[in-house]
Amino acid sequence: MPFFKELRRRKTVAKSSKTPPNGSSASTESNGTVPTTKSSSTLSSFYGSNSTPASSIQQSTPNLILTASKPSPAISQPSQRPIALGQGMASNRNSVAGGSMAQSVNGGPALKLPTSAFAPRILSITDNSWVNQKIILIYGQIADPSQQPLDGTLTVCHHQDHFPPTIWPVSDSHFKALVHLFPGPNRIRFDFTSSKIISSNSSIPAHSSWININYLPATTAPPVQLVILLGKDSPGTFDAVPERVQREGNDLDAAIRKFRVAAYLWQAFTGEQMYRNGFGRRCFRFEEEWQTGTLTFRDRDSGQMRSEAKIHIVRSEKTVKELRDLDVAQQYEKAKRKGDLFSIAMEAMRGYFRPNPGQKQYVSVLLLDAHWDTRMKTITGHAALGGGTNEIQLAIFGSQALQSYPSCLEDVVPAFTDCTRTDLNFVANDCNESGSNWEAANIGIGAHLHETGHMLGCPHQESGIMLRDYVKLNRTFSCREPYSTRTKSPGMRLCLPKDECNWHRLDTLRFRYHPCFRLPSDFPASGDESVRVWPVDNGKVIVTAPTGIAFVELFSGNDEICHAWLEYGSGDGLSGGPPRQIVLTENDLRLRLADDKKSKKLKLSIHSVGQGSHNVEDFGQLVSKSSAVVKLPNGQMGFKGSQLGTSQQAGSQPEQVILESAVKQTKLLTSVKVYHGFAVDGIEFCYEDLTSQLFGKREGQRGGSEFCLGMSSHVCLSARSAMIPLS
Repeated sequence: MPFFKELRRRKTVAKSSKTPPNGSSASTESNGTVPTTKSSSTLSSFYGSNSTPASSIQQSTPNLILTASKPSPAISQPSQRPIALGQGMASNRNSVAGGSMAQSVNGGPALKLPTSAFAPRILSITDNSWVNQKIILIYGQIADPSQQPLDGTLTVCHHQDHFPPTIWPVSDSHFKALVHLFPGPNRIRFDFTSSKIISSNSSIPAHSSWININYLPATTAPPVQLVILLGKDSPGTFDAVPERVQREGNDLDAAIRKFRVAAYLWQAFTGEQMYRNGFGRRCFRFEEEWQTGTLTFRDRDSGQMRSEAKIHIVRSEKTVKELRDLDVAQQYEKAKRKGDLFSIAMEAMRGYFRPNPGQKQYVSVLLLDAHWDTRMKTITGHAALGGGTNEIQLAIFGSQALQSYPSCLEDVVPAFTDCTRTDLNFVANDCNESGSNWEAANIGIGAHLHETGHMLGCPHQESGIMLRDYVKLNRTFSCREPYSTRTKSPGMRLCLPKDECNWHRLDTLRFRYHPCFRLPSDFPASGDESVRVWPVDNGKVIVTAPTGIAFVELFSGNDEICHAWLEYGSGDGLSGGPPRQIVLTENDLRLRLADDKKSKKLKLSIHSVGQGSHNVEDFGQLVSKSSAVVKLPNGQMGFKGSQLGTSQQAGSQPEQVILESAVKQTKLLTSVKVYHGFAVDGIEFCYEDLTSQLFGKREGQRGGSEFCLGMSSHVCLSARSAMIPLS
């Protein structure tokens, strides 16, 4: 029997040496596998969870991690729900300096290899960030630019080669690139090559780094619609020199490609600006459609289908001749109807989109029939305007510079570095600031973005896009600047982020709570946009807004442009949001003004989170006792609301009603009657003792509309004569 005892002992030892099937031993971890856990941030569970992966609003780290602490996991089976790249892995800057083993496919498993000093360092975005736009702007460096400035090329290899590699210049060890993303996790590889440093003889890139970016399309916000507007008999062509016509065409298809790329440049620029201002990577979105791709020239050759921004083609009721009438040309000095093109475009947009009540449309229009009239030396069929109504917010701009726009992502840097002089025999030198192709691209793309800013609610500012800083828009996308015919001087040798064009801080404050900039993680929007301003004792003013107060603009004297402001809340949505009530004093406000403006009249423009605004034309007068305080019949003092007596309608007369229920405890308000037709004619306050007080007239609908109040109800009125009793 000793034989069987020995056999049983050996079997027991062998069984105990096996690894448990669900174990996570050290040897398993060293092979790069990750224990199976429930994902806390997956695309499928995103909408059903209470917490959303927030867009990063912190400053980017100065560079990516220089060493690979753990290799990326090999995926043997597709998960039911995709896990965000970077979750459970640390794979930022896995750079190689030669070797026989490396990842063969971008997005595949990374190996723990030596780090190259010349691997690209991404400075503008952190690893595993969440973004909500298809095209993002990347900025970074190679090695230490102050020690060894290098020129070369950066190749961007997109996630699993879903988008062709793109090549971008490296100048003095600095680079900027546009990266195309697909919904979900994206693992992007950046390869650097230069003739001044040794590269591997193999097919493996010698100096590479990786970054994980998660793209979640922002479908919870209304889109900015992109429209090309033509005359009803238009041939669908735009101004271009013969060489351009032969090389890339000037027909409607070419216009669509160029306008689409320009729009994605707006988006990439704006998203980066919002991030730099601390508001996360939020931006407006576009309506997309499934079509043959145009963002890379390779798609046109291969017929690759992609989801890209939709360009609506709309025909106006006007002919080309009517659109090019000198009398409606905005830049023609003798024109008598310079605003007509905006009205024509607005009418066409109403007919095309047919917005329903409450369904506001945001539309940016390219006027394709704009034309350089060589005889009159003016651009016809063009106007640069932005504004709108409660139905449609609209921006319009002409196509006079369209030939200079890039047609795909590969053309962006060439377009912004093309020094070819403007040929006035065929195309315009708009505002005498488009003497070369790259400057024309600045003016065309940038000025149209300026008008789109107006469409989104931005006024003119002291600097930035809403001034005329778009003349240096090229610096956002290129590190080198060519000779400028506008300044008649060599361009900037190295364009760093501090040298770029920008959105003014006040523009980004407006965008932070704009409907088009909403993110899936934002709280639901409230329909109450109101702002109330009440002067109280000791020269103080109380400002209230149900949705919160976003910022207050200060204007001194006759200034039309704001130079000082107050902003409330961090804007990140994590600190409780902006306050619903603030207190303002004249002394505190005047301290924020320039010394030469502190004694002038002070005007305020107060903006709520709900996109409402209220102007105080003269803050000093508002807080003065003579205009802010009134004596009530019972001897109490009351404070007038800032809107008291501001009606400017023709034929209006001053009228004042102090509710008896506010000064007599025995008076009980039981109902309110509103007399109205198309407008409010009067309001009657009815009491339990059958008496009433009438504000206005008993006109309009006979008998009015009566609203009965319960015993415990109270009335909140936003009438222009409302007063607050002071207890």
